[in-house]
Amino acid sequence: MRRKYLRFLAPLALVAVVATACSNDTDSTAASDNPAASAGTGSEAGSTNGGASTLRAGLTGLLEEHVYLAGITTGTALGGGDYKVPAATLDANSVALSQAIGSVYGDAAGEQFLALWRKHIGFFVDYTTGVATNDKAKQAKARADLDGYRADFGAFLASANPNLTKQAVADELKPHVESLFAAIDAQGAKDPAAFDKLREAAGHMPMTANVLAGAIAKQFPDKFSGSTDGGASTLRAGLTGLLSEHVYLAGITTGTALDGGDYKVPAATLDANSVALSQAIGSVYGDAAGEQFLALWRKHIGFFVDFTTGIATNDQGMQDKARADLDGYRADFGAFLASANPNLTKQAVADELKPHVESLFTAIEAQGAKDPAAFDKLREAAGHMPMTANVLAGAIATQFPDKFAA
Repeated sequence: MRRKYLRFLAPLALVAVVATACSNDTDSTAASDNPAASAGTGSEAGSTNGGASTLRAGLTGLLEEHVYLAGITTGTALGGGDYKVPAATLDANSVALSQAIGSVYGDAAGEQFLALWRKHIGFFVDYTTGVATNDKAKQAKARADLDGYRADFGAFLASANPNLTKQAVADELKPHVESLFAAIDAQGAKDPAAFDKLREAAGHMPMTANVLAGAIAKQFPDKFSGSTDGGASTLRAGLTGLLSEHVYLAGITTGTALDGGDYKVPAATLDANSVALSQAIGSVYGDAAGEQFLALWRKHIGFFVDFTTGIATNDQGMQDKARADLDGYRADFGAFLASANPNLTKQAVADELKPHVESLFTAIEAQGAKDPAAFDKLREAAGHMPMTANVLAGAIATQFPDKFAA
């Protein structure tokens, strides 16, 4: 069963309004890579800038990224590609997570975390190999190994934080493990549902991030001020997750197209994200606003499709037109958001969207050139989202302080 954001549907309705502008950011990679280290200067409860809010959003982005990069890695392997290339990008995410843990509990704990985290990724590699070779015994062993890992990881976290128990952590990890198994199974079977299943697997991460962030903030209240469960924190984390998802699904879609696959299949999963955002907007600003959002959002995705087509056909004119179209889109979207939220201006939103557009162009170009750096470039594009999410969440929380209080 999917848990993604369902518990937070009301706050995310507004989130969606801004999610649109989320398409960009300025310097979110640092915040995403080390949420704990950047959280020390918290402010009052309910602020999107509080330490607890920063921690939750950072862990949300990193954990959701873990699933998408893992899925890209296993999908590459099962498709006959060199999985070691995306695996290196996945490992960069693992290092970032370990640094976040180390910034709270010390370098030794960070290193212990990294060893455990890499170990569980290795078990997923074993499972993927079992699927590729139809080796049921290897798959069964990987499942058993990951059950053992859940217990070991639970013991590790419980030893560091008295607000967590070994069993609670192990139980929290079970949906992550099972849903990623399901996604890998679908990838191995060439099932078109694989993209939806990967999105479902990523959908478990925001709740896990909230559990972990809540326990850490409770353990260190002076460092992580505010509430991880407040409306403002929920808004910021929700935007972070939704925007990160948008970038990864867009990258998977363009990568599929440039590899000669049927891009319409992952594009349908990407569109599900767009529809969810439009419904959230409509629940706050009315159905007309939701429909207007969806038309604009789909339009900008279409321009990226045009750019990808231009790359595939080496049509510079098509690429240039797509760039110009997306410049126009930024202005249109800025006008839309400014009309809905007095704390945003047309130009500010347009400027905020520019890094999103440019970094995704760069990732698509690398995909078209079969550049191994494409996976890192995609991660860089997603890395713009956390800061953008915070800017937008702050504007929304200011507009609706009663709804987004602590």
